[in-house]
Order: sequence, then structure tokens, then C-alpha cells
Amino acid sequence: MKALVVDDSETTRRILVRSLVKAEILSCDEAADGREAITACLNNEYDVVLMDWNMPNMSGLDAVKAIRSAGKQVPIIMVTTESEKARVVDAIKAGANNYICKPFQPDVLAAKIKETLLKADT
Repeated sequence: MKALVVDDSETTRRILVRSLVKAEILSCDEAADGREAITACLNNEYDVVLMDWNMPNMSGLDAVKAIRSAGKQVPIIMVTTESEKARVVDAIKAGANNYICKPFQPDVLAAKIKETLLKADT
């Protein structure tokens, strides 16, 4: 399995990549903003994308919309500090498949990834 980890914080990307091991995802690409995420999604195949919301150049929400507009159906999980219910609804409406709030435990992230992938397979 292969994941794309999108976050403007290099430290957060490293934490996410290490957390993916618990979800048995050992192959990861990284992107530092929404624009890089779109390019990566258009040029590669991923099993899941972990997308931060607040980033420079292009937000995660705008990147999700662009990825969906390009016809890509890869499962996308928003991984963000945005915890308001309205923001969760905005992310799902934009095309995100799931949502997890920072900070998180690696086991919680692994469970959320497995749940998202199971739903995507049905």
C-alpha cells in the first residue's frame, strides 16, 4: 500500500509517516502544500491521502476539491486541528472520506485509515 502525506510541517509529516507503519502502509510520498498534493495525485496512484487543512499556497480543502474535480477517487482523510462540526461537514462535502483531529495517537490514525479503506472498497 502507498500513501501520500500532505502537511506544511516537516515534523508533522514525519510523525504521520511513522504512524502509517501501524496501518501497515510502508510506502509514502510527501507533499508540503495543496499544490504539491494535486501534482502528486495526478502523477501517482495512492491507496490513501492524509491531508492537512491549513497550509500555505493552497489549503487542503481546496486541494481535495481539485483532486476530486480531476476525477481521482483516492480515499482522503483530513488530518487537522480544525475540529468544529461545520468544518468537518465542509471537508466531507468537498470530497474528503474521513477526518481526524490533531493531536492523535498512532493507533487512532491506523484505525481511521482501516475504516476509510474498508468503506472505499464497498
